[in-house]
Amino acid sequence: MRLNDEESDMLAGKQGWARQWALQHQLAVGEMFDAVDLVPVGQAHIMGDPEATGIAGIEFLETLGELPIEQRRVRIPTITDPRGIDFAAYKRLRQTDVMATREARLTAAFEALGVMMTNTCINYQTILPPSRGEHLAFGDTGVVIYSNAVLGARSNFEGGPSALAAALTGRTPRYGYHLAENRLGTRHFLVKRQPRDLSEWGALGGIVGQRSGHYWEVPVISGLEVKPGSDQLKHFGAALASFGSVAMFHMPGITPEAPTLAEAFGGRAVPDAELIDDDAFLAFDRAYAALGEQLDVVVFSAPQLSLLELEQVAGLLDGKRVATTTTLIAATSPEIKFAADRMGLTRRIEESGGVLLSGVCFYQSYAREMAEANGWKRLMTNSAKLVNIIGGYGYLPTLGSMERCVDSAVAGRVV
Repeated sequence: MRLNDEESDMLAGKQGWARQWALQHQLAVGEMFDAVDLVPVGQAHIMGDPEATGIAGIEFLETLGELPIEQRRVRIPTITDPRGIDFAAYKRLRQTDVMATREARLTAAFEALGVMMTNTCINYQTILPPSRGEHLAFGDTGVVIYSNAVLGARSNFEGGPSALAAALTGRTPRYGYHLAENRLGTRHFLVKRQPRDLSEWGALGGIVGQRSGHYWEVPVISGLEVKPGSDQLKHFGAALASFGSVAMFHMPGITPEAPTLAEAFGGRAVPDAELIDDDAFLAFDRAYAALGEQLDVVVFSAPQLSLLELEQVAGLLDGKRVATTTTLIAATSPEIKFAADRMGLTRRIEESGGVLLSGVCFYQSYAREMAEANGWKRLMTNSAKLVNIIGGYGYLPTLGSMERCVDSAVAGRVV
């Protein structure tokens, strides 16, 4: 890989051990993916909750934090994905003091490096939304796919160490979705049934993801009769990335790099369309059906909720009460939680028996341990991404609209 003088100095250790480690890591990644050089990036987004990093990861970051400040401080705006603990609510969820202590240590370690503890997977809806063509080093898959497809920015899926390395060097290996030729459509899907709510936008993402199936596919979705808003695109992209490891998509006339179907494929022949019809949606729904079953927990998370989504949850809960046998949890970013407190949404949700969490994501919050501590098994959500993930933590997931989820929480069973 070609290095400029500054990069060569970092590799030689002239700017300290932390940046030397970071450059070595980036060379290994870049050589694996045949990158020719490094590209400057405007932002980094680190996935590094304590459940994922473990004690070894925390100790590594603490070691970096002991270096002189000029050697350890990040060079570009660097933000964080959701954490594992909401300190104001963790005991209500039967999380432990050991978990909270690890969270506090990890937070302090990141802060010593100059990382901003944004604790969100919806930064594009809250803070620092990237601009078209901006190169990034983003971690969370939902953040990456939204930034690539909806905003026209450029990022690969960056693992925690890779995002940290980018924060320390201000660049990342130039491969994958940093290159224009990899951003063109490869598959064509024609939608014959229009999604009606957020859960169905997520289901559509799951269906396309299942059929696409790997990182280098760029699906093009045509046939949409309505233009989705930010929350619809958020749920679609998050599920697409989760079910298919897909990092980029196009919707002709909607996403910026695909004004037309032909342009989505860069002028190449448009592939025959794969139909997505009623039967595809029904088959997807059947995989997560559990009518009549006792319901342990309803979760609105993955991705975190926008202010509009929280207002909808509060409205659906007004005048109702969550069943005593069921827990209802919603998770959002710290910025939106502050706004929800100010606007009375938090009060309305919690007066109905719900719990509104700040800065966390359910499956990154020791989900298995919470299930064991609270006796949770059957989980219901309107997030297709979450139903795809949460079975690995011992839950039985059910997908439904926001309205069905609230009605089920009130009834204490899946309705």
